[in-house]
This record gives sequence, structure tokens and C-alpha cells, in this order.
Amino acid sequence: MAKMWEGVTAGQTDSLADDFNSSISFDKRLYKQDIKGSMAHAAMLASRGIISEEDCRLITSGLEGILTDLESGALAFDLSCEDIHMFVEQVLTERIGEAGKRLHTARSRNDQVALDLRLYLRDETDGITQLIKELMRALAGQAEKHTETIMPGYTHLQRAQPINFAHHLLAYVQMLKRDCGRLSDCRARMNVSPIGSCALAGTTYDTDRAMEAELLGFDGVCANSMDGVSDRDFCLELMSALSIMMMHLSRLSEELILWSSWEFRFVRLSDAFTTGSSIMPQKKNPDMAELIRGKTGRVYGDLAALLTTLKGLPLAYNKDMQEDKEAVFDAVDTAKMCLKVMAPMIDTMTVLPENMLKAAREGFINATDLADYLVRKGMPFRSAYKISGQIVACCTEKGKVLEDLSLEEYKGFSELFGEDLFPEIDIRNCMEKRTSEGGASSASAAKQLKELEI
Repeated sequence: MAKMWEGVTAGQTDSLADDFNSSISFDKRLYKQDIKGSMAHAAMLASRGIISEEDCRLITSGLEGILTDLESGALAFDLSCEDIHMFVEQVLTERIGEAGKRLHTARSRNDQVALDLRLYLRDETDGITQLIKELMRALAGQAEKHTETIMPGYTHLQRAQPINFAHHLLAYVQMLKRDCGRLSDCRARMNVSPIGSCALAGTTYDTDRAMEAELLGFDGVCANSMDGVSDRDFCLELMSALSIMMMHLSRLSEELILWSSWEFRFVRLSDAFTTGSSIMPQKKNPDMAELIRGKTGRVYGDLAALLTTLKGLPLAYNKDMQEDKEAVFDAVDTAKMCLKVMAPMIDTMTVLPENMLKAAREGFINATDLADYLVRKGMPFRSAYKISGQIVACCTEKGKVLEDLSLEEYKGFSELFGEDLFPEIDIRNCMEKRTSEGGASSASAAKQLKELEI
């Protein structure tokens, strides 16, 4: 097949080189954005008198037909074409003749691919943001049911202080809220048009870049044509934001894996999001959560791969930059799939409050409140801390919890203990006393839920 770029060369490359050079197998997903960008480009060219209105009409009609046929399946991608741009231009020229050859005036594939990628990732960013919000709603839905479900809060994976399950889930909502903010910031910097930068130096034609940008919904144009064709910061920013988001999903997955184990039994995941063992009939494996945890490394790898590809490139465009698409596409696809699985997995899980409460009662997580009680009685905190530790050691030796000790036993450690001690170390009261802003009380969880804007 003749190459559209043949001229100074004969356009005859080895078949192995053709396969190595080709990107249509993965950049074909940009077809909508490529066609949309080409329609805007034709409209701009006609408005400046660079092509005729009739040519613009033919080009637009031809592009609309290609889009319709691709989406209906009437037209298949020709994988012998070098890339999606060449495929669309080739089919257009076959269908409308000479007018199709005029479409590429005042642009290059360098700025064309940068345009397509920005348009595509802008749409994907919006879609991912909506998926994150669906997960936030699933977490908030579970939180609403469990503002008074007591569980142990952990540090170092050791039982630490009493919280409610809603408070724990809402911590992830806050993480995801920040993820949405990062995506919004990324989208704003992404939403700048590179088209008109051409190969690297702009064009001698009297173009209107602002018109083309406005037609495509951009906020403005790239100020420097070399930067316009060589910038892939928007890909890196998106992949970085997705990597942080995946880290959040991985942490949540890890907790689901722990909570659904027999050692914890805090939650039971739906059969729809677990698998069984091929040999052990009692097993119910949290494979979906494990896969999300595993795929986090994959998204990190995509980011590292593109950073490495770009780190040594001189300006402006280099063919190395073709490697951007597979990495960013994989990161986007992986993040979307993980979000799509995580939301219903959270929504359908069964919470087991009685097991959470049992763990809370057995973990001495009211020991800080015991120390605080002595502090309010006038004892220095460090002294109160030491006595509370001694009492915990005593309970451990006797197989008791703090609530089981008698007042007489408490007085053996300090005469400051009185009858008012026991309400102070009641697990529920210990949780409800955390009334500071953002604290672990049920009222705080209810307030957090009320203030959520999803």
C-alpha cells in the first residue's frame, strides 16, 4: 500500500518495519476524537478561505458517514494503515475524492494526535470521576447504616481506640473526594488545544486556532507550538492521579480481605464478588479485592513506563512518544474496571456488627479513656498512662477486660478511682466522647454524611 507520506522517500518500508511502526491496533480507539477534530479543522479552514465551503461540506459529510459506518460495524478498521489518522484520511479520500486530500492542510499528525489524545482523555477523565462518585455513594450508603456500629480502630494493625464503622468508611470517602479534585485539576490543564501547532513550528496559513479550540470545547490554545506537539504532561498527570486513586482502592481492598477473613469476620462479601477453591470446598476467596490490590501495581508500572520514555527526549516530537498511548490507555482501562467492581462489592457486602463489637471489647481500646479519667482527677498524664498500662497487664494475666475489674481492684492501683469510672470506660461512651471536629462519634459520622456533596 502506498504511504501518504511518500515523496522524498519511495515510501517502501520492510513489512517487519511496517508492523513495528504501526499504531492503529491500539490508537483506533481514538476514531471519534479524530473525526470530531477533523470536522472542526475543516470548518476552521473554510472560515479562513483556505478551503472552499463546498469542500468543507463534502469533508464533513464524508466524516459523518465514516463515523456512522464505524459505529454500526459497516466499516472495519484497516490494520494495514499506519495509524488512525491515515485510516480516516484514506477512507475519506476514497469516498469524496480530491476534497479529502485538502483536509490535512495546516496541520500535522504531530498536533493531530496530541489533539485526539487530549479529547479522548478529557472524556475518560469525566467518566472516571463519575465512577469514583458511584463508589463514594456506595461507601456513604453503608456508612449511613452503621453510624453506631462499634468497631476497633487500628494503628500498626493493633486494636487502638473505639470508632464506628461509618467513620472508618468515610475516611475512604475523603480519599476519593481528593481523587476527584486531582482529576479536576488535571482536566483543566489537559483542556488546552494543541491543534495548529502543526509539526512543531506552526504554519504559514492564516488559521484561527481559537475558533478551532472553541468548536472542540477547549478553554484555550497551547501558547508554544513546540510544547503543543511534545507535551505529554497531561498523560502523566492523569496517570499520577489514577495511581494515587488506585493506592486508595488497594488499601480498601486490603481491609476488605482482612475483614472478610475468619480471623476478623467483620464483613461478609457477596458471593457475586468472591470465588471458591477448586479443591477446598469451605473456601470463599476475596478474589476481586485481591485483583484490585494487584492491578494497582500495574497502573504504577504504566506511569513509570511513560516517565521513563519521556525523560530523555529532545524537542519536539519523537516517535518514542507513540509509546504514550498503550500506557495511558491501560492505566485508564484498569482504573475504570477496578472502580466498576469495587462499588457494587461495597454496596452488596454484609456487615457483622456483633463481631466488630466483640473485637472492640476484647482489645483494651478504652485504655486511653482510663488514663484520661485519672488525668481529670488531677494525676499527670504520664503517671496515668503508666497505671493504665499496669491495669491492662493485670487484666491480660487474669483473662479479663477493663470493664470486668471491680472497683476494689481498681483502687489497688489508685485511690482516685471511684464509682464514676465505669461509665467513662464503657466502649460506646468512649466512642461517643470523641466529639472533636472530625472525631469518631456517631454524631460526627452523621455530620460528615450530611455535608457530603457527591
